[in-house]
Amino acid sequence: QTHLAESGGDSVQAGGSLRLSCKSSSYTYSVPMAWFRQAPGKEREAVASIEPDHKETYYSDSVKGRFTISVSNAANTLYLEMNDLKPEDSAVYYCAADRHAWRLRMSPNGYKYWGQGTQVTVSS
Repeated sequence: QTHLAESGGDSVQAGGSLRLSCKSSSYTYSVPMAWFRQAPGKEREAVASIEPDHKETYYSDSVKGRFTISVSNAANTLYLEMNDLKPEDSAVYYCAADRHAWRLRMSPNGYKYWGQGTQVTVSS
């Protein structure tokens, strides 16, 4: 069983920055990966995804221009750089890996493996 572990979540002021990390216990090769988030009372939503070959990236409209997704194959680690954070970014952030199909790249139903999540809280 592949295990994913997120870290880096914290409480910050609006306008601040954070870098989230997601460490894989077993991956030694590139696979599609993504970040999702879920706020209390809301459904899980996609934040960003990245493809394995040429590192094509996709972002939700709400984070485009502020967040950057990247991956280190050598370290088996996915990253999410978050800048200019807003209160509406507050959520539990989850990483996901090994997508079923390209058309599901931004769907919570599109990935096989998930981490436990890390809390991000942004105060105004």
